[in-house]
Amino acid sequence: MTRLWLMSGSLLGFVAVAAGSFGAHGLKDFFATPVRAVNWETAVRYCLFHSLALLIVGLFSALPQAATARNQLALAGWLFLIGTLLFSGFLAAHSLTGVGILAAVVPVGGLLLLIGWVILSVAGFQMDFRSVNDASDATR
Repeated sequence: MTRLWLMSGSLLGFVAVAAGSFGAHGLKDFFATPVRAVNWETAVRYCLFHSLALLIVGLFSALPQAATARNQLALAGWLFLIGTLLFSGFLAAHSLTGVGILAAVVPVGGLLLLIGWVILSVAGFQMDFRSVNDASDATR
Protein backbone atom coordinates (compact mmCIF):
# COMPACT_ATOMS: atom_id res chain seq x y z
CA MET A 1 0.00 0.00 0.00
CA THR A 2 2.93 2.34 0.66
CA ARG A 3 3.73 2.49 -3.05
CA LEU A 4 0.08 3.22 -3.91
CA TRP A 5 -0.06 6.20 -1.52
CA LEU A 6 3.29 7.60 -2.63
CA MET A 7 2.41 7.27 -6.32
CA SER A 8 -1.13 8.60 -5.86
CA GLY A 9 0.10 11.55 -3.83
CA SER A 10 2.78 12.34 -6.40
CA LEU A 11 0.37 12.09 -9.32
CA LEU A 12 -2.27 14.22 -7.60
CA GLY A 13 0.44 16.78 -6.83
CA PHE A 14 1.35 16.84 -10.52
CA VAL A 15 -2.29 17.25 -11.50
CA ALA A 16 -2.75 20.08 -8.99
CA VAL A 17 0.26 22.03 -10.26
CA ALA A 18 -0.72 21.47 -13.89
CA ALA A 19 -4.37 22.42 -13.25
CA GLY A 20 -3.31 25.50 -11.29
CA SER A 21 -1.05 26.62 -14.11
CA PHE A 22 -3.71 25.87 -16.72
CA GLY A 23 -6.28 27.80 -14.71
CA ALA A 24 -4.01 30.81 -14.29
CA HIS A 25 -2.91 30.97 -17.92
CA GLY A 26 -5.24 29.01 -20.16
CA LEU A 27 -8.57 29.56 -18.43
CA LYS A 28 -8.37 33.08 -17.02
CA ASP A 29 -10.60 34.46 -19.78
CA PHE A 30 -12.77 31.31 -19.97
CA PHE A 31 -14.63 31.51 -16.66
CA ALA A 32 -17.97 33.25 -17.12
CA THR A 33 -18.20 34.29 -13.47
CA PRO A 34 -15.67 34.92 -10.71
CA VAL A 35 -17.34 32.15 -8.68
CA ARG A 36 -16.36 29.55 -11.25
CA ALA A 37 -12.75 30.77 -11.14
CA VAL A 38 -12.77 30.61 -7.34
CA ASN A 39 -14.20 27.08 -7.48
CA TRP A 40 -11.39 26.05 -9.85
CA GLU A 41 -8.82 27.47 -7.45
CA THR A 42 -10.45 25.67 -4.51
CA ALA A 43 -10.41 22.37 -6.42
CA VAL A 44 -6.71 22.81 -7.20
CA ARG A 45 -5.83 23.79 -3.61
CA TYR A 46 -7.63 20.81 -2.08
CA CYS A 47 -6.03 18.48 -4.61
CA LEU A 48 -2.58 19.77 -3.70
CA PHE A 49 -3.17 19.62 0.07
CA HIS A 50 -4.47 16.08 -0.11
CA SER A 51 -1.68 14.96 -2.42
CA LEU A 52 0.61 15.89 0.49
CA ALA A 53 -1.67 14.02 2.89
CA LEU A 54 -1.32 10.90 0.73
CA LEU A 55 2.46 11.28 0.77
CA ILE A 56 2.31 11.48 4.57
CA VAL A 57 0.19 8.33 4.69
CA GLY A 58 2.70 6.60 2.42
CA LEU A 59 5.68 7.65 4.52
CA PHE A 60 3.98 6.73 7.78
CA SER A 61 2.94 3.33 6.46
CA ALA A 62 6.58 2.55 5.64
CA LEU A 63 7.64 3.02 9.27
CA PRO A 64 8.04 -0.06 11.44
CA GLN A 65 6.17 1.81 14.20
CA ALA A 66 3.08 1.81 11.97
CA ALA A 67 2.50 -1.94 12.29
CA THR A 68 -0.34 -1.36 14.77
CA ALA A 69 -1.96 1.29 12.58
CA ARG A 70 -1.66 -0.13 9.05
CA ASN A 71 -5.41 -0.66 8.64
CA GLN A 72 -6.19 2.89 9.75
CA LEU A 73 -3.47 4.31 7.48
CA ALA A 74 -4.87 2.34 4.54
CA LEU A 75 -8.39 3.56 5.30
CA ALA A 76 -7.18 7.17 5.58
CA GLY A 77 -5.33 6.79 2.28
CA TRP A 78 -8.41 5.49 0.48
CA LEU A 79 -10.55 8.25 1.98
CA PHE A 80 -8.05 10.92 0.90
CA LEU A 81 -7.74 9.47 -2.60
CA ILE A 82 -11.45 8.97 -3.27
CA GLY A 83 -12.40 12.16 -1.44
CA THR A 84 -9.93 14.20 -3.50
CA LEU A 85 -11.11 12.70 -6.77
CA LEU A 86 -14.73 13.44 -5.89
CA PHE A 87 -14.22 16.86 -4.30
CA SER A 88 -11.59 18.33 -6.60
CA GLY A 89 -12.68 16.44 -9.70
CA PHE A 90 -16.34 17.33 -9.54
CA LEU A 91 -15.68 20.91 -8.40
CA ALA A 92 -13.29 21.41 -11.33
CA ALA A 93 -15.79 19.83 -13.74
CA HIS A 94 -18.53 22.09 -12.37
CA SER A 95 -16.24 25.11 -12.82
CA LEU A 96 -15.63 24.21 -16.45
CA THR A 97 -19.17 23.25 -17.42
CA GLY A 98 -21.49 25.05 -15.03
CA VAL A 99 -23.59 21.87 -14.79
CA GLY A 100 -25.25 22.06 -11.39
CA ILE A 101 -25.59 18.33 -10.74
CA LEU A 102 -21.79 18.01 -10.68
CA ALA A 103 -21.66 20.32 -7.66
CA ALA A 104 -23.95 17.94 -5.76
CA VAL A 105 -21.16 15.34 -5.49
CA VAL A 106 -18.61 17.80 -4.06
CA PRO A 107 -19.87 17.62 -0.42
CA VAL A 108 -19.57 13.82 -0.48
CA GLY A 109 -15.91 14.19 -1.38
CA GLY A 110 -15.48 16.80 1.35
CA LEU A 111 -17.02 14.48 3.93
CA LEU A 112 -14.65 11.68 2.90
CA LEU A 113 -11.70 14.06 3.30
CA LEU A 114 -12.86 15.06 6.79
CA ILE A 115 -13.25 11.42 7.82
CA GLY A 116 -9.80 10.71 6.36
CA TRP A 117 -8.22 13.32 8.64
CA VAL A 118 -9.97 11.82 11.69
CA ILE A 119 -8.80 8.32 10.74
CA LEU A 120 -5.25 9.61 10.21
CA SER A 121 -5.29 11.05 13.72
CA VAL A 122 -6.47 7.69 15.07
CA ALA A 123 -3.61 6.02 13.19
CA GLY A 124 -1.15 8.46 14.71
CA PHE A 125 -2.49 7.65 18.16
CA GLN A 126 -2.16 3.92 17.51
CA MET A 127 1.37 4.02 16.14
CA ASP A 128 3.97 2.67 18.53
CA PHE A 129 6.63 5.34 19.00
CA ARG A 130 7.91 3.87 22.27
CA SER A 131 10.82 2.17 20.54
CA VAL A 132 11.84 5.49 18.97
CA ASN A 133 11.60 7.28 22.32
CA ASP A 134 13.43 4.46 24.13
CA ALA A 135 16.28 4.60 21.60
CA SER A 136 16.66 8.37 21.93
CA ASP A 137 16.57 8.10 25.75
CA ALA A 138 19.34 5.47 25.66
CA THR A 139 21.67 7.77 23.73
CA ARG A 140 21.42 10.56 26.31
